[in-house]
Amino acid sequence: MLAGTVEHGDSMGNRGAIGPGDLQWMTAGRGIIHQEMPKGDPQGRMHGFQLWANLPSALKMTAPRYQEIKSSEIPEVTEDDGTQARIICGQFWGKRGPVEGIAADPTYLDVSVPPGKRRQLPVETTRHALAYVFAGSGKFCNASAPLAVPTESVGWADTSPPTEADDRSLILFDSGDDVEVQAGEDGIRFLLVSGKPLQEPVAWYGPIVMNTQAELQQAFEELQKGTFLKKS
Repeated sequence: MLAGTVEHGDSMGNRGAIGPGDLQWMTAGRGIIHQEMPKGDPQGRMHGFQLWANLPSALKMTAPRYQEIKSSEIPEVTEDDGTQARIICGQFWGKRGPVEGIAADPTYLDVSVPPGKRRQLPVETTRHALAYVFAGSGKFCNASAPLAVPTESVGWADTSPPTEADDRSLILFDSGDDVEVQAGEDGIRFLLVSGKPLQEPVAWYGPIVMNTQAELQQAFEELQKGTFLKKS
């Protein structure tokens, strides 16, 4: 979360609220039903991110679990040039993030690079990586052209590709051992996410992700019958 709060409740009995700088990580596994109640800050702002990471087929029916992490528990590293990284998940610059036990073994970072600075960030060569820019602007080396990510009020067909990586731009990277970014005049802040590719098919609809359409249909049938939630 960057601004506002979200109250969480789920079928396992977890209850909590996250605010600016906090995060929650929920592993759906064999089934969990949850609800979220967002609330804006005093200025009415609601700003945050939701990232879905697929489970490998062998772990689709693993026990569900919920992790709630407060901002003070997230390690932050500041380099000599002023570059900052908050390590949410994975190992980076000698620190390990508080989110543990994720199948894709992701590295999930909140990175800020000061104005005009060029920075290289290590990424394992076996991983797929992406960056999502949400403040400032800059340029990334050996990466895709910036992909616009419109808000709900903007249709995809009405969105022109940005000329540089600025607010709400998504960047995809080729294989390599680092990500290089040149910050613009206002600096740049982005999520840098990488993980092990599963190389498995994905069948997704609404809140459920499976590997085949047959599995997806079965899950929705169980949801309608009231047998979706499995006992331990």
